[in-house]
Amino acid sequence: MDQFKVTPLFGDESLGLFTVTNQTLWLAIGVLIAFALFALPTRNATLVPGRMQSVAESLYMFIRKMVADILGEEGAKYFPYIFTVFVFIMISNVSGLIPASFTTTSHIAVTGVLALTVFISVTVIGFVKHGPHFITLFWVKSAPTVALRCVLFLIELISYFVRPLSHSVRLAGNMMAGHAVLKVFAAFVPALGLAGIIPIGAMTGMFALELLVAFVQAYIFTILTCVYLNDALHMH
Repeated sequence: MDQFKVTPLFGDESLGLFTVTNQTLWLAIGVLIAFALFALPTRNATLVPGRMQSVAESLYMFIRKMVADILGEEGAKYFPYIFTVFVFIMISNVSGLIPASFTTTSHIAVTGVLALTVFISVTVIGFVKHGPHFITLFWVKSAPTVALRCVLFLIELISYFVRPLSHSVRLAGNMMAGHAVLKVFAAFVPALGLAGIIPIGAMTGMFALELLVAFVQAYIFTILTCVYLNDALHMH
C-alpha cells in the first residue's frame, strides 16, 4: 500500500497543516492539465475544431446534456460547478494511472471534501428554495399508514445523511482497489521469471479496465451530484 502513502516533498517525514506533499503536487498537476485541456484549445476556437478542441467540446456537451436531462433548464446555472467536478475527478483518476504518479482520488480526504461540498450545497439550496417545507422530502405521503410514514421518514433521513459517505467512499474505494490489484499482478512478474509474461498480459487487461473505471467513476460521481441537486430543486 506504499503507493497511497502521503509524503512531504521537502524536509523530514512529519506532516503539518501546510506541508507540501505528493498529494498537493498531483492536485496542482490535475488543475494544470484541466487548464491545458480546456482553456488553451478553446482560447482561439475555430468553427471547424481541431483534435483538442473537439475533445474539450465533446466533454462539455456530454455533461451539459446530462445536466439538462436531469435538472432541466433550471439546472443550467449549476452547470459550471458540476462540469468542474467532473473534469477534476476524471483528470485525477486518469493521471493516477501514469507510472510513478499519485492518485489523489484514492484518498477519502479528497473525495470526502468533494462529497461534503455537494451535500452542504444541496441542503442549503433545498432550504433556500423551499424553506422548512424541504423537510417533507423525507415524508412519504404514499405510504398507507401514519406509523409506516414515520418509519420511512427515519429511514429517508438516515439515508440522506449517509449520502456524503457513500458518495465519497465509492470513488476512493474503486480507485484504491484497482491500483492495489495492478500492484499485486506486478509483484508476480519478477517472481515468475520467463512466465512473468502471463501476469503482464493480465496487467494489460486490468489497466484497460482501470482506464474505463476512471471515466465511469467520474461520471457516477457527477450524475449522483445531479440527482441529489434535483431532489433539492424539484421535491418528490
